[in-house]
Amino acid sequence: MKENKEHYDASDIQVLEGLEAVRKRPGMYIGSTSSAGLHHLVWEIVDNAIDESLAGYCDDIEITINKDNSITVKDDGRGIPTGIHKKTGISTVETVYTVLHAGGKFGGGGYKVSGGLHGVGASVVNALSSWVEVKVYQNSQVYYIRFENGGHTVAPLKVIDKCSPDRTGTTVTFKADPEIFKETTVYDYEILKQRVRELAFLNKGLRIILVDDREIEPKKETFVYEGGISEYVKFLNKGKTPIHEQIVHLEGEEDNISVEVAMQYNTGYTSNIYSFTNNINTHEGGTHEDGVKRALTRIINSYGKKNKFLKDNDAPLTGDDVREGLTMIISCKHPDPQFEGQTKTKLGNSEVSGIVQSMVNEALATFLEENPNVAKAILEKCVSAARAREAARKARELVRRKSALETTTLPGKLADCSSKNAEECEVYIVEGDSAGGSAKQGRDRKFQAILPLWGKMLNVEKARADKIYGNDKLNPVIVAVGAGIGKDFDITKIRYGKVIIMADADVDGAHIRTLMLTFFFRYMRPLIENGNVYLAQPPLYKLAKKGMEDIYCYTDEGLDKAFAELEAKGIARESLSLQRYKGLGEMNPEQLWETTMNPEKRTLIQVTMDDAIKADETFTLLMGDEVEPRRDFIAQNAKYVKNLDI
Repeated sequence: MKENKEHYDASDIQVLEGLEAVRKRPGMYIGSTSSAGLHHLVWEIVDNAIDESLAGYCDDIEITINKDNSITVKDDGRGIPTGIHKKTGISTVETVYTVLHAGGKFGGGGYKVSGGLHGVGASVVNALSSWVEVKVYQNSQVYYIRFENGGHTVAPLKVIDKCSPDRTGTTVTFKADPEIFKETTVYDYEILKQRVRELAFLNKGLRIILVDDREIEPKKETFVYEGGISEYVKFLNKGKTPIHEQIVHLEGEEDNISVEVAMQYNTGYTSNIYSFTNNINTHEGGTHEDGVKRALTRIINSYGKKNKFLKDNDAPLTGDDVREGLTMIISCKHPDPQFEGQTKTKLGNSEVSGIVQSMVNEALATFLEENPNVAKAILEKCVSAARAREAARKARELVRRKSALETTTLPGKLADCSSKNAEECEVYIVEGDSAGGSAKQGRDRKFQAILPLWGKMLNVEKARADKIYGNDKLNPVIVAVGAGIGKDFDITKIRYGKVIIMADADVDGAHIRTLMLTFFFRYMRPLIENGNVYLAQPPLYKLAKKGMEDIYCYTDEGLDKAFAELEAKGIARESLSLQRYKGLGEMNPEQLWETTMNPEKRTLIQVTMDDAIKADETFTLLMGDEVEPRRDFIAQNAKYVKNLDI
């Protein structure tokens, strides 16, 4: 054995005390120190106020972004207990903010249900802040404590003022530490607004006020929804056409587990089901979502048979049939939720499935019997979906029967790469035959495949799966990617690690990119979630001069910078030849390779999806049937348009 002289004994084992561990490894507690982690701090404090609301003690929460990008969260709950904590010997307020895993969610008496289960929220925020100030209104007195430099107590809790006997609650102000959040300490109002709206929907009657004091004229919005998740469904469906006006609202409670479901069908072909447990978005689903889905399929089949929408010899409707065009919110409140994984994205409590199933079975059966017109609209939609599914199956079988050779003889044929290693392979989906020709000549054949597209592509937002399989523009894409579509999509079968959309840098190119992304989002969503979809960024300008290497610029700002750098070298702007590229077809193969396809020099934008609800809303708005919301969007955003082709 090789002698290892490196020193290693008991003295090398580091014990991180207090909040040091959080500052050392912030990602373990808040996910990252990027913008997402920064905004997560706000929710750690807000969640405590929400828990007070769930317990029945808080009606109003106010969140303020202060001028210096510190955050103030004010609630009218009971206020953090101010007495001395037996175990720590310091005030409970100080304990909550300086001791990890200290909170009122463990003992079972303080809170019936809670979203913050680990008891680390307040102390983590304290650890990752330059300073924190806490005021507690209790017993006609105002208590105050301040922490600095990552959670160090400046002085013990003290009384600084009196207040009216009926005034209770907690006010917390904190400033994120720029040493931890190196990327940014500036809050995005829209990100906060989105989550605030969601929390207001999920907590019926709770008023949440969001204030931005950074503007000359402070921005202030109030979110309160007496209809709760029913209003949430209405909000999500605002760009869609509902097939029944009435929102189906079901709720029930058993063993202190309460479940609430709101749903409405629309004329679209995709389902949007979002589930929550104690206000946490369980976007991977779980036992509550499984229970609702099973009950929905069972009850709609039972009603369909009973009321002759389905004939005796008809095959039963599948889960996909009964969920086509469905927008649904599931909200579960559980005293002891078990989440699968640290990220809290999937509910694991086995008992929930049965409770939810029996509740939905009973409540939905009653609703359909009492509302025959709504029931008729729903059943007709489901039966129509079943017919389309059968048509899609036949179309799919037809596609599968065609050999790869036959498929690639289609117009827009695939020029494949020689490598079979999906991880290193990439396919460029290229707008137009001329650009496709240049791309084929300019590419590296070993790992780059080219698939040219021509003509107007199908807007899948307005089409069913059977139309997609038979579409001459999309079918080559399905075959090229090689992993199927919809529920048959299998991410392990993709033939390329990078699927790159390469379109002209103009309005038509932007339209093609949007159509393509709509298709990937609706029918190959794991491709986006897995980070396999990219946008190529071709140059907008070329600067040339005899005896000088060509300079390519990808933005207007990049062009201005290039001009400035050249002028600093004594090269006058007038001596340069400037070319504005209208399309990819203007570039020869060498230029296309050099600017857009060479891995060492190109710029690729990875398509990510941080928020499925927001993404769905955007695609519905831009690509859906409803014209009015799209017109409003254009009117609001027209001032931001650049490089308009006129």
